[in-house]
Amino acid sequence: MTTNAPAGSAHTPLSAHRLRRRSEFLLAAKSGLRASGRLFTIQMVDQEQMVRPASMEPLAVDAPPRFGLTVTKKVANAVGRNRIRRRLREALRAGGALTDFGGPGGLGARAGQDYVFIARREALNAPFADILSQMAEGFARLQDRKAARGRRNQTERTGVPRDE
Repeated sequence: MTTNAPAGSAHTPLSAHRLRRRSEFLLAAKSGLRASGRLFTIQMVDQEQMVRPASMEPLAVDAPPRFGLTVTKKVANAVGRNRIRRRLREALRAGGALTDFGGPGGLGARAGQDYVFIARREALNAPFADILSQMAEGFARLQDRKAARGRRNQTERTGVPRDE
């Protein structure tokens, strides 16, 4: 039996940039920034904040973004949850988040960040273009909030508002 699939197609680019440990998901939920939308919520945390075991090498500051997907049983049955995960992974690939890292034409994911998507039921039947546009909008809102948090922290440290 032969297939037309290219060799090595079983390994997707997302597998290399995936959050795997429960502690990584919990840290994003506890100390990360959050942007909610109709189809999903995106949580973002700096990779520098990740506590890594001593046996693992530290992440570089310019490490590619990593992604985690969460779809709870409340959202859909097993078939629906897997379909939502496949749609979100494909949106990340198609939007260039896995290759451009926020470059021209990319969705806006930044290097050195971890992102967790918490899907909602509407993501199951939403048009694919809506998923892409909401991802881009969510990444942009998270970057705006991160910049605002940085300005606020500088004001708290120095007591002097930053000139704009």
